[in-house]
Amino acid sequence: MTEFKDRKKESLELRASIERKGFAFEIIYGRRRVGKTELILHATQKDKRIYYLAVGENNLERFYNTCIAYDSEIGKLKMDYEVLFDYLKDNVDVLIIDEFQNLIKENSNFLSLLQSIVDTKLKKSNLKFFILGSSVSIITSKVLSYSSPVFGRKTASLKLKPVSFFDLHYFFPKVSVEDLVNIYGFADGIPYYLTMIDKPFWVWLEEETKRGKGFLKDEVDFLMKLEFENASTYKLILEAIANGKNVINEIKDYIKLQRTDLTPYLSNLIEVGFVKREVPITENIKSRSGRYYLNDNFLKFWFKYVYPNLSSMEQGIFKVDLIKKDYSAYLGFVFEDVCKQYLIRKPDFEYSALGRWWYKDKEIDIVAFNEEKKEVLFCECKWQDKINPEKIMAELIEKTKFVEWGNEKRKEEYVLFAKTFTKKIILFNNKKVTCIELKDIENTMRN
Repeated sequence: MTEFKDRKKESLELRASIERKGFAFEIIYGRRRVGKTELILHATQKDKRIYYLAVGENNLERFYNTCIAYDSEIGKLKMDYEVLFDYLKDNVDVLIIDEFQNLIKENSNFLSLLQSIVDTKLKKSNLKFFILGSSVSIITSKVLSYSSPVFGRKTASLKLKPVSFFDLHYFFPKVSVEDLVNIYGFADGIPYYLTMIDKPFWVWLEEETKRGKGFLKDEVDFLMKLEFENASTYKLILEAIANGKNVINEIKDYIKLQRTDLTPYLSNLIEVGFVKREVPITENIKSRSGRYYLNDNFLKFWFKYVYPNLSSMEQGIFKVDLIKKDYSAYLGFVFEDVCKQYLIRKPDFEYSALGRWWYKDKEIDIVAFNEEKKEVLFCECKWQDKINPEKIMAELIEKTKFVEWGNEKRKEEYVLFAKTFTKKIILFNNKKVTCIELKDIENTMRN
């Protein structure tokens, strides 16, 4: 099991569920590698538990043998799910079935069987039953949906997300904040990827690109096979988005598909969590101004730097310097995400909506609204050193004139982020300004 680094809040919530009297049926799901297994095994390490990892076939026999390995008396029982669950409810504290989507794939009637087992065998017991799933699309459509046979039986569900940038120092306590941003641009907050980096990032990456069977080359194929039978078109779409093709027409031109053919692919990619659609913060979610972005940094990194260079990596001739030369520009959007997390963590952050804004050729990195107080926050984020804050403020103020929100009565606040500034200012044209440097972000992280 991967060394457990964080997830304190989630661990406490799971412990509370386990220690509560009565039956619990909880669903933990999220993209592969996000740490679902490590979380549940950590939370239940002191309990009498059975953990079963579902596979593609023969799950009943494999589950039966797993139970026998825990309790030899089970060998006297019939190999039958109902019989096994009936016995386990009185003889274990916790039952965990991982990669639950494989049971559904193998047996389309399994959920109906599970409904019957919960209703007739488990609901009056004290068993804590957890199912884990890496196929977000199957878990949401087959298990959590209103039409699911087990709808209404679960006691809780948790979609596990990557850890925050501000938790990366738990994984790398001696690494500078600038290097943490470099790592975050590659691994996002995916614990599996973070724990693999056991050397200085660029040294590790150089070695990883040279490995004949390194995970870096195969990981995305592995992830996509979990969700899609034929991934070729999906990979083209992801590559297009990773390279800045963020609207449908641009993506269509990049991959040579008609607009009518593209929409279902994008919908599927959004459903499984690979892609997100954003609109300017001032507009309705159905706005025609929507843009598409990859949902985590690992996918962005892979489709921008690994996918186009797989051939040279296979030959062992790829040079990481090719990534280094472009990486600062690539980290622009990554740094925006770090800045958003910084703002949200501030105790005095009282804004109820936060996002990007754009209109024609004008963009503002971060805009936040407080409807009740009619306050608006405007932020620009520059992954560069020696930024002139007065120049950025002059440009930002000009762009804010086009933001249609509470224009007559709104109170404006301005925050600028950069690696470093030529100087810090607190006022510009009688407007209050806060300048946040990378060292300020580091102080927040370490304290």
